[in-house]
Amino acid sequence: MDSRRLLPQNFLVLSVGKGNPMRAIVQRAYGDPRRVLQLTEVDVPQVTSEQVLVSVRASSANPYDWHLICGEPVLMRTALGGIRAPERVVGADFAGVVEEVGDAVQHVSAGDQVYGCADGAFAEYVAAPAHRLARMPSNLTFTQAAATPLGAVTALQGLRRGALAEGQHVLVIGASGGVGTFAVQLAKHAGAQVTGVCSTGRLDLVLGLGADDVIDYTVQDPSAGTTRYDLILQLGGTYSPRRLRHVLTSRGTLIQSYGDGSRWLGPIGSVASGVLLGLVTKQRITSFVAKEDTATLDELRDLIEAGHLRPIIDSEYPLERAADAVALVKDGRPAGKVVVTVAA
Repeated sequence: MDSRRLLPQNFLVLSVGKGNPMRAIVQRAYGDPRRVLQLTEVDVPQVTSEQVLVSVRASSANPYDWHLICGEPVLMRTALGGIRAPERVVGADFAGVVEEVGDAVQHVSAGDQVYGCADGAFAEYVAAPAHRLARMPSNLTFTQAAATPLGAVTALQGLRRGALAEGQHVLVIGASGGVGTFAVQLAKHAGAQVTGVCSTGRLDLVLGLGADDVIDYTVQDPSAGTTRYDLILQLGGTYSPRRLRHVLTSRGTLIQSYGDGSRWLGPIGSVASGVLLGLVTKQRITSFVAKEDTATLDELRDLIEAGHLRPIIDSEYPLERAADAVALVKDGRPAGKVVVTVAA
């Protein structure tokens, strides 16, 4: 789940609403997104005192979405919503216009253009927790802004978890993905020497984002070279901690993604292996869960408006084809983000 939170936080329950209908993508079972997702009408959600009702203009698909929809890893289904999936509106990233604010909300007002994260974002309206949204960058379209929150927050917090510092040599595995494209830009902006790992067709993209060097994983094993890295951020791929530690410096740090692993166990085995290795080495092997918050989104907005960061969009799908967007993220290895457009 690209170092994403593992547990759902604020699902839109279908029985809650004001009676005004809206279009939304609803999950009715676990399985292939194209089989279990349906475009239907549900009630516009009500907002609490600490929520904001946003008219969604665009959303984007993430690994988090397909893990939730497919119910994987299977052993975590009780945490993902239950052994049998509840009916719920899916989607997380959004960009749109504030329609209504709760009584306790002060940092945004009706009419503001905002971006952020909230479960239930594949819909015409979403009730978003106020602390997980911010005013969107003024130089981005809604489509670009919707491609930013989860990926950019994960990249920024992942690099900070690894204590990124100027002059370090950083390896980004999955450099052409939805998080990796942000991580390359952020690490380079921080003054690091950046090597990106991606497939043959994405080498120019990653170099264009500022990477100093690239490794084509289809012809070269990034865990078997002679170069040593101060920080490795694994956002894709299946390289074990035991293999990657051999290309870390003696006190280097490996940040692992939650996104890979078996259908049943997910990343549990890799995370456990990293914990055990950490007991016998001075190298730091860890993972983390990103936390979307207004302060981080504000910081990202400043970086984007200053020209230091930009979202990369692979493709766009209309709301009625959101299932195809999620399927592409799951199986298609897109370059950057896959956007779901909701309204003009």
